[in-house]
Amino acid sequence: QAQLVESGGGLVQAGGSLTLSCAASGRIFSSKLMGWFRQAPGKEREFVARIRWSTGATYYADSVKGRFTISKDSAKNTVYLQINNVKPEDTAAYYCAATTQASISPASYTSWGQGTQVTVSS
Repeated sequence: QAQLVESGGGLVQAGGSLTLSCAASGRIFSSKLMGWFRQAPGKEREFVARIRWSTGATYYADSVKGRFTISKDSAKNTVYLQINNVKPEDTAAYYCAATTQASISPASYTSWGQGTQVTVSS
């Protein structure tokens, strides 16, 4: 199980862009899928995007498709989430997580970072 640390959050104007990073302290096995989730105040944690480490295959929630891009740098053991054309509803704590299952359920992810806050101003 990888130890994950997110970074890159902050305050951004609506319409702007932001790139979040998730660094893993250990080797990420080829069977792993790395996901991004977000949680707004008073709401449940929701799936945003995931990437299969071995192939780079990606999958996105409909709510972010076309604006968010998940990518990885295998040499750096890092996964990224680029957020373009940010909207106020994107305001949330963003978490990276790892799983061996092809799932979008938070319960299926066994390793989690502590999150990084993204706040979008209008």
